[in-house]
Amino acid sequence: MRVIIQRVNYARVEVENRLVGEIGIGLLVLCGFEEGDTDSDLEWMAGKIVRLRIFNDDNGVMNLSVRDFGGEILSVSQFTLHASTKKGNRPSYIRAMNPVMAEGFYGRFNRLLQQESGLPVKTGIFGAFMKVALENDGPVTIIIDSRNRE
Repeated sequence: MRVIIQRVNYARVEVENRLVGEIGIGLLVLCGFEEGDTDSDLEWMAGKIVRLRIFNDDNGVMNLSVRDFGGEILSVSQFTLHASTKKGNRPSYIRAMNPVMAEGFYGRFNRLLQQESGLPVKTGIFGAFMKVALENDGPVTIIIDSRNRE
């Protein structure tokens, strides 16, 4: 499982010109699932994201998690996070989990994010063509891969 986390002042996702998810200050989580991912990957990732201390405390130091801060979370599925550009110029998505399985993983991941954080988790629509708008704060952008647990 691979995620891109962005600390945002706001983020929103639209499908067919209809707003489906929107947050204020918090985390935009772009998530992609890979063949071979397990529930253990989901649990580890949800915990890591919720505990990630990337919000400023009263001293201006990144020392607070989204849960500590009381921010919001917007989760958007994005299979292209597993693109391979090793051969040629057209990306291959062969490592991305098949859509039927990935949709189940996406639902479980969002429930785990909500359980871990105690915050509502807004989402995009799995498999839809989405337009995502955001204002990155910092900018703070972090990439995490459950296959490379650092």
